[in-house]
Amino acid sequence: MPETIKIALVTGAGSGIGKAAVLALARDGYACVLAGRRKEPLEAVAGEIAKGGGEAIAVPTHVGEPESVDALFKAVKDRFGRLDVIFNNAGINAPAMPLEDLPFEQWQAVVAANLTGVFLCAQGAFRLMKEQDPQGGRIINNGSISAHTPRPHAIAYNATKHGVSGITKSVALEGRPYNIACGQIDIGNAATDMTQKMTGGVLQANGTLATEPRMDVKAVADAIVYMAGLPLDANVLTMTVMATTMPYVGRG
Repeated sequence: MPETIKIALVTGAGSGIGKAAVLALARDGYACVLAGRRKEPLEAVAGEIAKGGGEAIAVPTHVGEPESVDALFKAVKDRFGRLDVIFNNAGINAPAMPLEDLPFEQWQAVVAANLTGVFLCAQGAFRLMKEQDPQGGRIINNGSISAHTPRPHAIAYNATKHGVSGITKSVALEGRPYNIACGQIDIGNAATDMTQKMTGGVLQANGTLATEPRMDVKAVADAIVYMAGLPLDANVLTMTVMATTMPYVGRG
């Protein structure tokens, strides 16, 4: 493999935003590592990349489990020897309900995927980027507009996405001596299966139901490619990519 090829790892790469992002990175010339819970979708996306002339491997991973994440980064190192970019995208949500009704088990599941998973994968990437030669790389975390403004009946998602912002800033700070850049993309209503329910109306802060506009997920994928392609002396610390008319700015 030519030394000029860069290596990108995307978690949650089997569907939605992760799939769109990894396909865009592959088209941009990256060799890609696809991580996620389900083997079959990962392999399908990796096959799509291979058909297009790219290189990709699928590594089934539970991002909230340290042993699984350790195995993921071992696979990256064994196959490619280095990592240039990771997009920490994997995440889940709990069913919408008042905070007093949220079962502890569902709280724990969201924290494991959305917060612990981002920490473990950022930690694994940081270690590899710090030891590789040339040293350095880029870590991109999927925040969400919920990292800034919460939705009702989504306390676990809101809390974990606020936590991702803290991880992003900590990694950006501690990465300085090692040429490791870290940024966050906050996404609002990309058109994926996860946001399909918005076309039928979702609960607003004033208690009403409203249909929310969505945007083409390609806009998110293009933004990831832009962030990934910056030289390491430049960084997008935070970027918000959102459906223009969604109820986020002001009173909606």
